[in-house]
Amino acid sequence: MTPLMLMCVAGAGIALLLFLVLKYKFQPFVALMLVSIIVALVAGVKPSDLVATIEGGMGKTLGHIAIIIALGAMIGRIIELSGGAEALAKTLIKRFGNKRTPLALTVAGFMVGIPVFFEVGVIILMPLAYGVARAARKPLLVFALPMCAALLSVHAFLPPHPGAVAAAAQLGADLGRVLMFGLPIVGVLCLIGYFIAGRMTRKVYPMTDDIRAEVYGPHITNEDLVTWANDDYSKTSEAAHAKTLGLEESASSLAARLPAAPAPGFGMIIGLILLPIILILLGTLATTMLPADSTLRSILTVLGAPLVALLIDTLLCAWLLGSRRGWSRSQVSDVVGSALPGVAMVILIAGAGGVFGKVLVDTGIGAVVSEALRNTGLPVLALGFLLTLLLRAVQGSTTVALVTTAGILSPLIATLNLSANHLALLCLAMGGGGLAMSHINDAGYWMFTKLAGLNVGDGLRTWTVLVTVLGTLGFLTTLLLWPFV
Repeated sequence: MTPLMLMCVAGAGIALLLFLVLKYKFQPFVALMLVSIIVALVAGVKPSDLVATIEGGMGKTLGHIAIIIALGAMIGRIIELSGGAEALAKTLIKRFGNKRTPLALTVAGFMVGIPVFFEVGVIILMPLAYGVARAARKPLLVFALPMCAALLSVHAFLPPHPGAVAAAAQLGADLGRVLMFGLPIVGVLCLIGYFIAGRMTRKVYPMTDDIRAEVYGPHITNEDLVTWANDDYSKTSEAAHAKTLGLEESASSLAARLPAAPAPGFGMIIGLILLPIILILLGTLATTMLPADSTLRSILTVLGAPLVALLIDTLLCAWLLGSRRGWSRSQVSDVVGSALPGVAMVILIAGAGGVFGKVLVDTGIGAVVSEALRNTGLPVLALGFLLTLLLRAVQGSTTVALVTTAGILSPLIATLNLSANHLALLCLAMGGGGLAMSHINDAGYWMFTKLAGLNVGDGLRTWTVLVTVLGTLGFLTTLLLWPFV
């Protein structure tokens, strides 16, 4: 088959994928598998080799990422149901003080976002934002917008979130280096998001009646919110603010069955969040700074392997937040097991993305696309960002956009001889594309706008603009770092 025909097959395959997901609402895993099979057969893969191609792509991808995603979800679930995430947020609110509560919630979004998925983080933290807004007599968006933007930034850029892990696996990037560059980049982006959100929320956006009544009570109007916006938040009484710290979130049936216990300590939660990150970073540094025959290097290499670091942290979470606080062995097992249904489909989608990438390579489409991308003259970082941004914009899912882009780019990456640091920056540039353009085809957009009480237009003016600016700034940061690493 000629290169032009292979390009047409690739383009038609991606168009079919988007058509199935957008028009007929196919589950992305099913759509990816179906399109992979069709593209493989049309591009010339022998029927007898089709199963081997699919299993090879699925196995190679899931062999690297399934354990990491699953263990990350378990850690997040234990922290969530133990009350650790809520305790962390409440402590930050107390320590930052009334005037800087939006910043405290932004920091909470960053920290909570590392172990838990975006959707879970929003459900955990939004009730706190409700309570703070009620006590402070301030518009909810002042608190919710920077907090949720921080949650989504961590979700798009950093392991152990599925899109980042899957992209790194397909491109051969080291997760330790992704974290080493990604943590400070995302931290700065969250701070920038806090300041931009502060400017955005100087204008008071009307809230839907149901959320306004839930947050402030049935007698408060949008005109009242405009009046409140002009009040001095720093003068809100400590007593009124303290009421927010008693705000209770509706418990799931599993959480209701767990024995009552004091909330975990702030230091313990921070330590459990940071432990796997520190181990992974130490493992990465050991391989570059210590002699090959060093015993310490061998130990740190094992402990710093992402799956080992996350497994250690999972066990510590189960003991410190579970068994030691009165959970029975069966309850610990139930909590850990409850994390898996929520990530099972995400793992399968990431695996299906690996299948699509394998098909592109085995059919020769990848080499043709690689040459075409090379001929555009665009830097590989720009290609990664723009492709991910385009796929994110048209189909909505950050994970799907990242794994599909990684499959398209992997043949090109194989010819460029990029360093480990450059591969990590490429993954982060793609994360910028995955963060941007959260709009009406993204479930996260609807989740935020509905819980924040925004209409569609105001959601686009605030949420979509903010995350797109942050995603673009993340890409530009990787572009600036590229020559120096």
